[in-house]
Amino acid sequence: MLITISIAALISTLLGGLFALKFKDKLHLVLGFSAGAVIAVAFFDLIPEAIELAGSSHDISFITSMTALGFVIYMILDRTIFLHSHDEHDGATVRGKMGAGSLSIHSFLDGIAIGLAFQVSAAVGAIVAIAVLVHDFSDGINTVSMILKNGGKRKQAFQWLVLDACAPVLGIISTLFFSLKESSLGILLALFAGFFLYIGASDLLPESHHNHPTIWTTVSTILGVAVLYTAISIAGI
Repeated sequence: MLITISIAALISTLLGGLFALKFKDKLHLVLGFSAGAVIAVAFFDLIPEAIELAGSSHDISFITSMTALGFVIYMILDRTIFLHSHDEHDGATVRGKMGAGSLSIHSFLDGIAIGLAFQVSAAVGAIVAIAVLVHDFSDGINTVSMILKNGGKRKQAFQWLVLDACAPVLGIISTLFFSLKESSLGILLALFAGFFLYIGASDLLPESHHNHPTIWTTVSTILGVAVLYTAISIAGI
């Protein structure tokens, strides 16, 4: 079962990234969708999951504070790296790698979540796996978008896409060698929710609207939110 889920996660992520590569000329629409998808993942998937996992050990206010901390940490890292770059292109490239790296780490944690859920029971593992698979496609789009919109080449975008696609597989495999308290995993998810809110609201969303302030970009963002909300809701049934 875990092998099948690992392969499905890899394929879903690759398909999303290849979609973004193929329609590079429509990148502003892809970025708009990605912004909505990233924000939706934070609000409708990561934060609720963090509260569910860590709620028995920590107050909800503490968990949401971790989300705020994640937002601030990512902002500081982003602006510090940008200010220390030699030129605008270098800074943008680093930001792209930073964003793609964060998405890849999130995918790795997704794999860990699947593996640990199966340690509880097959039923719980299946539910968590479905929740991960439904947004892996968008993870692929988001990873490629982060590289391309920050001046990266198609080859670099594909390399990061492969890393992101392999990340959940590695996460699942890693759980064969350790176990993690649910509360600790919940705190990690809360931090990454903050990372994603920053990426979506402060990076992808403004960039998608900058050169193409059209109604279609806005519609694309709303569609990203709607698609992820619907997928996550269906997966939670």
